[in-house]
Amino acid sequence: MMKRIGLVLLLLLCALAIAAATGWGALAIFYSDIKSEDARTALAAAFGVAGLVAVLALCLRRWRWRAAGTFIVLLALLIAWWSRIEPSNDRDWQTDVAVLPYATIDGDRYTVHNVRNFDYRTETDFTPHYYDRTFDLNELQGVDLVASYWMGPAIAHIFVSFDFGNGKHLAVSIETRKEKNEAYSTIKGFFRQYELYYVVADERDVIRVRTNYRKDPPEDVYVYRVHGPIENGRRTFMEYMREINALKAKPEFYNTLTTNCTTTIWMNTRVNPGHVPFSWKVLASGYVPDYLYEIGRLDTSVPFEELRRRSHVNARAQAADKAANFSELIRKPAPGG
Repeated sequence: MMKRIGLVLLLLLCALAIAAATGWGALAIFYSDIKSEDARTALAAAFGVAGLVAVLALCLRRWRWRAAGTFIVLLALLIAWWSRIEPSNDRDWQTDVAVLPYATIDGDRYTVHNVRNFDYRTETDFTPHYYDRTFDLNELQGVDLVASYWMGPAIAHIFVSFDFGNGKHLAVSIETRKEKNEAYSTIKGFFRQYELYYVVADERDVIRVRTNYRKDPPEDVYVYRVHGPIENGRRTFMEYMREINALKAKPEFYNTLTTNCTTTIWMNTRVNPGHVPFSWKVLASGYVPDYLYEIGRLDTSVPFEELRRRSHVNARAQAADKAANFSELIRKPAPGG
């Protein structure tokens, strides 16, 4: 009896494993770079049928291990093919991610090349513009966390901005690098379909496009000052520059779960002693500000809801618009605020 129960449990585990592998494999084929959609659909369906047959064959003593073995061979071939898909910096990119940033380093002085500062008329109608600027690590005054919401409290795009004083802010947003006519898909992001891209930008670009020009859906943007030793900010900035230069030399894939806007920020801050512990709120990105507040990395002198209200910058950004001191104006408290 115990042997029979053990065999049933083993077969159930095998069935679950085959089903999971079948789902992954079918999606990996369907969202692959195979040019013909009909071919992708047919191959994905065929792999799905092979998985289904393998699961059903587990009920037949004569065929179960033969079918499972055949499926394992097919899965191994699929993994071998999929693992050979390589990221590239040489594609027909959308204009907003077409130019790679990089930094040249001279001691504590970092000259950042190709800082994006587009002149927007609408979200999709703009004049591209880039500039180079030198930043001295010794002038770093703080780091801000920027959170942009468009679909409820649990999901946000998170990025950071480095404050070098005298109105010099450098924002860095970790995003997907999309090709022309390519849209973002959360599911595709699991299957090596987007390269990882660091948008290194003027705040008049990367914040203003969200507050002033994105309408469908509109976005609510919050800017929080991160609390901690300034040396942590310097180490984080250096790690960002190292990663930016590394991506220029060797591209990497974006991944919806493991290499996204928040997990990559978390990875970059691990250079600091006593770095922020990992939490499920890092994955549910909309709760990152709440999490940082809970562990004392934001201003805790006021309740979080009050801090959140003060940190909302949409109205100030819309009023500042193209002002040269945009960064100063969006941080300036409203009268009575």
